Amino acid sequence: MQSLRSLGTRIAQLRTGRGMTQAALGEAAGLTRIYVQKIEAGERIPSLDALARIAKALRARLIVNLEPRGEG
Repeated sequence: MQSLRSLGTRIAQLRTGRGMTQAALGEAAGLTRIYVQKIEAGERIPSLDALARIAKALRARLIVNLEPRGEG
């Protein structure tokens, strides 16, 4: 799913921009390195709680954008 991959790519960009490893991000967010790796690869769908913890660990804002789908 493209949106999951985009989310994972953005998390990886923020993480590397902060000089963090996946293990360091996982530890700071209370998640495993493997879970962080799978989120970044677009292989796992993180819960809202996990995203909030990742955002806090990265010192980033979490913005949830819900838009209506087209009818059909």
